[in-house]
Amino acid sequence: MNLTRLKKYYYLRFVRIKGDPEAIAWGSFIGALIGTMPVMPFHTIGIIAVCFLTRTSAMAGLFASLVISNPLSYIPIYYFCMVIGNFLTPYDITWAKISSVLYPIISGQGFKESVTMLANLGSEVIIVMLTGGIVIALPTAIIWYFFTLRLFIKIRKKRREKHILRQKKK
Repeated sequence: MNLTRLKKYYYLRFVRIKGDPEAIAWGSFIGALIGTMPVMPFHTIGIIAVCFLTRTSAMAGLFASLVISNPLSYIPIYYFCMVIGNFLTPYDITWAKISSVLYPIISGQGFKESVTMLANLGSEVIIVMLTGGIVIALPTAIIWYFFTLRLFIKIRKKRREKHILRQKKK
């Protein structure tokens, strides 16, 4: 597999998303926000539901989530959520407890098993992880929003100028 070609393919898929730049940027915001949160089995469902309710671009949201939350970034995201959550809450959760649940989820067990494992974690772990997740997710999502908005405004402007040049040539 050629990573450069794969990266270019997904970049082109992203920039060809149809819609208003604001809706695409908000969809990216939602995808980055939910994708950074440590709620692994609910990413796709949450992004599609929130994008549908807010009438933003679900495709942009799913793409942003895929870029942020992928097999290379799961462990660092969960680790930093735990560290920040431990710092901000009165609880002290160990990595051993988080990894005992994280690895089976990553390994591809079914949705039902993943939800059951998360439910058995306990409220302390959930509070720590969600607190850390919110602290990491908000700045990440804000950066994604402005990056995507700027990118799609430039893309639309470039397409408009290209279209005007074609019209003048005719």
